[in-house]
Amino acid sequence: MRTRRMLTLALAFMTFSPIARAQQPEAIPLWPHGAPGESPLPQAEADTSGTKGALVAGRSVIRLGNVSSPTLAVYRPPAGKNTGAAVLVFPGGGYSILALDLEGSEVCEWLNTIGVTGVLVKYRVPAQQTGARKDAPLQDAQRAISLVRQNAAKWNIDPARIGILGFSAGGHLAANLSNHFEKRTYPAIDEADGVSMRPDFALLVYPAYLVGSDGALSPGVPVTSSTPQTFLVQAENDGVGVENSLVYFAALRKNRVPGELHVYAEGGHGYGLRPTTDPVTGWPVRAAEWLKHIGVLAAGK
Repeated sequence: MRTRRMLTLALAFMTFSPIARAQQPEAIPLWPHGAPGESPLPQAEADTSGTKGALVAGRSVIRLGNVSSPTLAVYRPPAGKNTGAAVLVFPGGGYSILALDLEGSEVCEWLNTIGVTGVLVKYRVPAQQTGARKDAPLQDAQRAISLVRQNAAKWNIDPARIGILGFSAGGHLAANLSNHFEKRTYPAIDEADGVSMRPDFALLVYPAYLVGSDGALSPGVPVTSSTPQTFLVQAENDGVGVENSLVYFAALRKNRVPGELHVYAEGGHGYGLRPTTDPVTGWPVRAAEWLKHIGVLAAGK
């Protein structure tokens, strides 16, 4: 019975996950004159998976490395389906690479099916613990959301319904942006940097790095009453630790920030939204329900 139910779920995912991929949207540079403090990396930007790269749900994954020229790409839903909402998507990859299709373009295509504009953010990796690249991902995230809000009218987006969605390290980046939106981590360079960079909502999918070695919330993500409402999902057997979602959710509750937490027994880590027999891969259905509940999606969409 369980196998039949999961097969039905998998088939349902296939119906709203486009099989014939549309032409990829144009990449828009985040920074008009290069990212702050950035210099060319020794190696060129490239897919690092190789022929032996691990498969996810039987399919390969683009593991993009050596990103020094961050961009965003706007995936727009059909005009008749557009709800006006938008979500910036931050792929994961341990701040070393970006799972660009698994946790990026495929997610934007799914967002389009529920009437949401998906914005894929290709942020700089690898990050570093010290030096000019330490703050690079957050700089890129702050810049990206301001650019999207500045171009809201041009891209048929409601500037009051712009959220963020991140996976693994990208989930940490989304949490980081959710709690560092009042002060920029770089000097303003143009009018876009005068636009609000606070997300209206956030979705964290198997987030990483939210818990310190002491088991408490990392001081790098200081949740307050101003943190945006957040949806979290993670499997109990996730190798990075389900505590990341549990502790962050507890901090949301402590600060009276609305949130929704889904914890599943199995599923591991790094599944994106590719359906498998693990119920955790049904999280997009729960996420769409949550977006409707908080008023991001019109009930009829």
